[in-house]
Amino acid sequence: MTTTAIRVENLGVNFRSNRRGRRSLKDLFGGATRRTRPGTFWALRGVSFDVLPGEAIGVVGRNGQGKSTLLKLVAGVLIPDEGHVSVHGGVAPLIEITGGFVGDLTVRENVRLTAGLHGMTKAEIARRFDDIIAFAELADFVDMPYKHLSSGMKVRLAFAVVSQLDEPILLVDEVLAVGDKAFRDKCYRRIDEMLASGRTLFFVSHNEKDLRRFCARGLYLDKGALKMDADIATVLAAYNADYGKAAS
Repeated sequence: MTTTAIRVENLGVNFRSNRRGRRSLKDLFGGATRRTRPGTFWALRGVSFDVLPGEAIGVVGRNGQGKSTLLKLVAGVLIPDEGHVSVHGGVAPLIEITGGFVGDLTVRENVRLTAGLHGMTKAEIARRFDDIIAFAELADFVDMPYKHLSSGMKVRLAFAVVSQLDEPILLVDEVLAVGDKAFRDKCYRRIDEMLASGRTLFFVSHNEKDLRRFCARGLYLDKGALKMDADIATVLAAYNADYGKAAS
């Protein structure tokens, strides 16, 4: 029997609309019920699927349909209200990509901090530091405070750090939509290398070209439910057809 990389079973997450999706400590640690209350909505509900090791899955749907929420649940950033998420192996998350960096620390200090938080040892960080800086094209800025970097520099640095992780599952949320063409091409080549090595990709994007390039299978989320799980071409055709109907 083949072990799944990701198993999602009857997954549901409920947000309080008057808190912009943030649940309180009382909600998380006793005192919350799973009954829908006034002022709440289900960002996801009843979602189930498996991802096999080495699969490349594209997640599609309009804004507000639960795509990024699903990615955060798989990453362990959010806690589900219903169902279960099982992840077999570590994850390299490219989600809210510049999050976790500290403005007053230098680029050098942020690389050490962020890579360490992702589980890299001091020896691994030292061995890969030059590769991270070279990929990010920040050799002249290693001792500059992070807060003085441009937005493009910040994205390059974050991708450079996370793409050096050896975790078997790569989670990507629209990161390839940011940055200039030269950097995007570099990211594409790096992801191609990671997929060729047998890594699993879970990829949220609105870019149909990117989805077709990397993914063989697609998940179509609509109103917090899994509307379709099929090959990526079929999923994109259904999504485009629905979007055309909604827009007309």
